Amino acid sequence: MPVDRAFAFFGDSRNLEPLTPPWLHFEVTTPGPLILRSGALLDYKLKLHGVPIRWRTLIEAWEPPLRFVDCQASGPYTLWQHTHLFEPDGDGATIIRDRVRYAIPLGPLGTLAHRLFVRRDLERIFDFRRDAVTARLTTG
Repeated sequence: MPVDRAFAFFGDSRNLEPLTPPWLHFEVTTPGPLILRSGALLDYKLKLHGVPIRWRTLIEAWEPPLRFVDCQASGPYTLWQHTHLFEPDGDGATIIRDRVRYAIPLGPLGTLAHRLFVRRDLERIFDFRRDAVTARLTTG
């Protein structure tokens, strides 16, 4: 898939829910249609281990068709910065990369939570996303 089409797919906020594992009960709560661009705010809610979480994301950088960055404006992390990179591979396909920087609150308790479940949860979420993106972009 060409890089501009892959970027457009990720730039459509309606694609966030199907790219998120069902066990998170993820729902975009910002009224639509949403136009993602630098400075846009996106609100959503989810449940993690049964705990309801509200999250607000700010689109910090918007550089079609190669990159965009979303950052947590409010939510469960001390820091959350998610960079989406789209690289043409030279054969008309696109390599999609996610780079996430995050920090957990609660000091030593947060470090323990990271070891016990946060890292594993994030790996599961991004594994699900990888598989969902592959299925959607290679068949659609």
